[in-house]
Amino acid sequence: MPRLPDYHSDLGLTTSAAGSHHAVLPEGCAKFMIVKIIVIPVLWFLAFIHIATAQQPKIFRIGVLLPGGAQYETLDGLRQGLREVGLEEGKHVSLMIRDIQVETAAAEHAAKAFEKEKVDLIYALTTPVIVKTKAATVKTPIVFCIGSDPVTGGLVDSFAKPGGRLTGVHYLVRDLTSKRLEILKEILPKISRVLTFYDPSNRVAAEGATLARDEAKLLGIKFIERHVSSVDELKNEVQKLKAGDADAFLFTPDPMVGNQSQLIIDAARAKKIATMFQEQSLVTKGALASYGQNYYQIGWLSAKYVQRILNGADPKNMKIETVDSVELAINLQTAKHLGVTIPSQVLARAKKVIK
Repeated sequence: MPRLPDYHSDLGLTTSAAGSHHAVLPEGCAKFMIVKIIVIPVLWFLAFIHIATAQQPKIFRIGVLLPGGAQYETLDGLRQGLREVGLEEGKHVSLMIRDIQVETAAAEHAAKAFEKEKVDLIYALTTPVIVKTKAATVKTPIVFCIGSDPVTGGLVDSFAKPGGRLTGVHYLVRDLTSKRLEILKEILPKISRVLTFYDPSNRVAAEGATLARDEAKLLGIKFIERHVSSVDELKNEVQKLKAGDADAFLFTPDPMVGNQSQLIIDAARAKKIATMFQEQSLVTKGALASYGQNYYQIGWLSAKYVQRILNGADPKNMKIETVDSVELAINLQTAKHLGVTIPSQVLARAKKVIK
């Protein structure tokens, strides 16, 4: 009888003496199975890493340029605004902060470095810093908070259509200088001498001083101007300040002077000289009064510009928003220290009163 094929042998199986069977794979097949066992888990692992990486949100890098001082209030407002639009610092955005202490050369160097590092956006505060930032960069979008007119300053084409890489929030600084002096006269009816410090090479500061000078003539006040071109010169002038040199200090819009606000506040309090500033956070730090915008709110408003640009919007089509609401703040503790009684009509208009 013909022998039937041994299907076990054809399949690579052999029969033992006991009748059991076990597999014997060809050598090439065995090697293939070993490679398969090793490669498949590796591929699964790599795929898992890829998916996990893809699920992690991109962290946008924002270069921040500011001259210190009260502008940190603006930065705090930006942080809060970013949180409210879903951009958490450290998780969605990284703020690379450069406090250039109003050194314009430092602002230019930092702006160039930011662009070289390919940050997603530059956030620039105050006119001198913004001007240097624009000049030092070519491609990087810039969101600004500016107290001067960005159109007449040549930074943008118009408020409605900036037309370039820059956009942001505009607020009044220079135009409020004379109003601050007017309020100071209301607080101190017998005031006769008012002192200010500023750098005459700063266009905005010089224009603000002109407005204050004209207002002082109308009010019958002697306007004492101390020109300073550096922080060292400013500190020297403040240290020389004596009781009786003036009845009050009036802030003229100069970032360098603003950066040294606390020094001026402390020196003025020691000499029993009243102080009037632009930013209300300085009133909580000992200034007698302030009249101007809320820097925190300005920073908060600018967050939406940052968000839109990071989402792909073009700055050239983003309308510049002007903040024209102003707030008066009074520190009654400082008033008591100076022996000053704040008129009731002035207190009634104050948005914030430190008791």
